Amino acid sequence: MLTLGKRFKSNKERIQCFLKLFDKGDQVLILFWADPDALASAFALKKILQGRVSKVTLSAVNEIKRLNNLVMVEILKIPLTPFQREFLKIYQKIILVDSQPTHHEAFKEIQFTAVIDHHPVTEGWSAEYVDLRPNYGATSTILYEYLKTLRLKPNVFLSTALIYGIKTDTDNFKKSAQLQDVLAFQRLFKRMNKHLLNKIESSDLRRSELRYFKTALHNLKYQGNRAFTYLGKVSSPDVLVLVADFLNKVYETAWVFVAGEYKKNLIIIVRCDGYRKNAGKLVSKLFKNIGLAGGHREKARAEIPFANLSLEPEEFSTASLLKLFKKYFPSKGAKEKPSVDVPPI
Repeated sequence: MLTLGKRFKSNKERIQCFLKLFDKGDQVLILFWADPDALASAFALKKILQGRVSKVTLSAVNEIKRLNNLVMVEILKIPLTPFQREFLKIYQKIILVDSQPTHHEAFKEIQFTAVIDHHPVTEGWSAEYVDLRPNYGATSTILYEYLKTLRLKPNVFLSTALIYGIKTDTDNFKKSAQLQDVLAFQRLFKRMNKHLLNKIESSDLRRSELRYFKTALHNLKYQGNRAFTYLGKVSSPDVLVLVADFLNKVYETAWVFVAGEYKKNLIIIVRCDGYRKNAGKLVSKLFKNIGLAGGHREKARAEIPFANLSLEPEEFSTASLLKLFKKYFPSKGAKEKPSVDVPPI
């Protein structure tokens, strides 16, 4: 069973152990699944390793399509290099940040030098250095503590990135936030640029993506206080996240399930309030044997090849989505509100 890594008496001892992994001649690859927290954390790691090794490359294994993330990379000048499998032979040391090797197929066959993450602990992998803190709201907070311990002052761009990473993964401190996240935010706040942050946060949607909201509302079905909708083929899974977050704001809704087709996979985004609920455990229990699934109490994601569902994408619908969760939400007879369609607006 994987532990949370070696126990350290202090952050100073921890960072010393981490830095001992690297030699001056090393080429280091920092891998991640791009989202604001991962981008900010990788950006901070680059600053930490700069000058201590020969080369540091930041590379996302996914194509960045969400507008907020593209704007973040552009205006904060985060240096990214498109991932290539050849990198695994070129770079002597590989770090995984804001994720664990079991989270994505792209990571499973890689032997990582170090793994730094704040998500719930998974098993079936190992690394020379492991820093897992599932009680932290963001990996950006962990990396801020690394910078603080090394007395490295983040510039405006890095401070703004870390602030945004903390804000997004704690949902503006409405969930999963610890004192450490608050302290990191407080100390980074005076170094960040609020205009740059506002530019990133306000860039949510392209005009072309508004049609997905129309489709979501047209296909929306409620089963009690649970909302289900299937959008069909989408240009990016990030669209599903935007729709799920939007529906999660409806007062009478306790659970939100938004799904769509992307590259022959069924992507399911789940949202809830986390009170006596656990979205991550739900999707893991239902889908871990047929796809990738996991997340936090309040939010989760599953990716399932349609081939594993014995269904063609064209055959899938909101009714199909309801059936997938029927096992977890069994009918309660007369007390259960029936599934209802929401009339188109």
